[in-house]
Amino acid sequence: MNEKEEHFRKLERMYLSAPINNQLYGGITINISSEKAELTLKVEPKFFHAANAIHGSLYFKMLDDAAFFAVNSIVRDVFVYTVSMNVQLLRPVASGIIRSVGELKFKSTNLFIADSTLFDENNKLVGRASGNFMKSKIELNEGIGYK
Repeated sequence: MNEKEEHFRKLERMYLSAPINNQLYGGITINISSEKAELTLKVEPKFFHAANAIHGSLYFKMLDDAAFFAVNSIVRDVFVYTVSMNVQLLRPVASGIIRSVGELKFKSTNLFIADSTLFDENNKLVGRASGNFMKSKIELNEGIGYK
């Protein structure tokens, strides 16, 4: 495995080891490649609001995580962070598998922009987002699950 691939796998393990992902969103999957990330999650009633569809916070999480890891795929020394995120919730989802795809759109020394899309199991667009990201001072190391 080359250095780039090893970085992607370490990011995936870091993501899956985070308490929010392994306790609240068990079964979530992530696949990271250069300037791109894709996540999937089975829709469950525990994610629903009162009208029996997934809450907007889950749209945000899936869209933010995909965009975030598209950016961190090219940043190998530190954790990036979300500065801002513009999210559009387009359609309700109440069953099946949701899939988010994030892609890096712009990079400079200190600013990264990534877009992400969220699809239902019929590949219908249900949400989209664009976010701004910056490098943090938090090193990518085993202490945060990057191993």
